[in-house]
Amino acid sequence: MKVAVFGASGRTGGLLVERCLAKGYEVTVLVRRPEAFRLWERVRMVEGSVFDGEAVRRTLSGDGAGVEVVLSALGARSLKKEDVLERAVPVMVEAMKAEGVRRIVALGSAGALEDSLKQQAAWRRWFVQTIVYNTVLKWAVASQVDQWKVLAASGLDFTMVMPPMLTEGKGRGLGRVRVDGEALPRGGARIAREDVADFMVAQVEGRDWVGKGVYVSW
Repeated sequence: MKVAVFGASGRTGGLLVERCLAKGYEVTVLVRRPEAFRLWERVRMVEGSVFDGEAVRRTLSGDGAGVEVVLSALGARSLKKEDVLERAVPVMVEAMKAEGVRRIVALGSAGALEDSLKQQAAWRRWFVQTIVYNTVLKWAVASQVDQWKVLAASGLDFTMVMPPMLTEGKGRGLGRVRVDGEALPRGGARIAREDVADFMVAQVEGRDWVGKGVYVSW
């Protein structure tokens, strides 16, 4: 299997690359500074920006890459208005269509859909929606909403994986991850990046969540 990872230099993206390599996939990454990418000897690297359509197309098909699946861990790196997803996702979608790549598994957020909190207790729905989504993470959530809209309208075989807060500790394993296609599991508040990466890589060949968003949480 040939995969491309966007956002590979980030914390979740690096985990995606590691897990894809462990499964024997051929991995291509698009990075702005190839010399700083720690797994450079084990992947095909393309230098450039995800905002540049030509660079994205080279990532998918240049040098006979023949990418079959895209994994995206792109997202904001601060609480400020960065518009990373607003700018990058349409570029990726256009490039995928041009190169005939249909499958994309994207890292999203539990706040991307309006009914994401419907399984939570009333007090928690109010707190998360009012304090977290509408205030603290206002711009990050807005970006995730935009990503969902673009992917849902793309016609591609997308899956958007939507966790709550990501932690840096050791994962618990997929057997202990709660998965729900309707809303964030009740009481779900966090999950390790490792578990999210494992779930996303499982979707490379999995078909259960094609054309859907899926919530994952402890």
